[in-house]
Amino acid sequence: MRISIVEGDITGRAVDAVVNAADSALMGGGGVDGAIHRAAGPELLAACRELRRTMLPDGLPVGAAVATKGFRLPAQWVIHTVGPNLHAGQDDPALLTSCFTESLRLAARLRARSLAFPAVSAGIYGWPAGQVAALAFDAVRQHQRQEPEDSIELVEFVLFSRATADVFRTVYAGGNALS
Repeated sequence: MRISIVEGDITGRAVDAVVNAADSALMGGGGVDGAIHRAAGPELLAACRELRRTMLPDGLPVGAAVATKGFRLPAQWVIHTVGPNLHAGQDDPALLTSCFTESLRLAARLRARSLAFPAVSAGIYGWPAGQVAALAFDAVRQHQRQEPEDSIELVEFVLFSRATADVFRTVYAGGNALS
């Protein structure tokens, strides 16, 4: 499994699945979530409404993951995960790790060969990018150890800002990034 760190817009990535840093309502919003909903088109919102009507009447729990089609995105799938909100007191790193772990498991079940992650919870939810990166890389490595024969060949971390991409690169290289 290869890991790549990319500065750019996750909605344009030609991967099998993109991970959406969603809120529990799955109705779109700001940041990555809003960008993915806009790029995927109204069909994504309709699919999310159907998930809420049927499988997730109370919303998607923090740390869980669920998939929809990608609709107008280059990606075939959108894997929605809800990161913990540090500002709301959700400070357990296991919840954030679960976002990455559950997304990887779901991607493998979908037989995805490539997927792109944003910096889940590093934006408005207040988690330091360095901590997000460390937990994300640990989750990917753990998944690779536990599931060495699954379909995933490439995991991209697609980060909108240079500063966040630099933090991810530093952490990946074994450095300590506090921001």
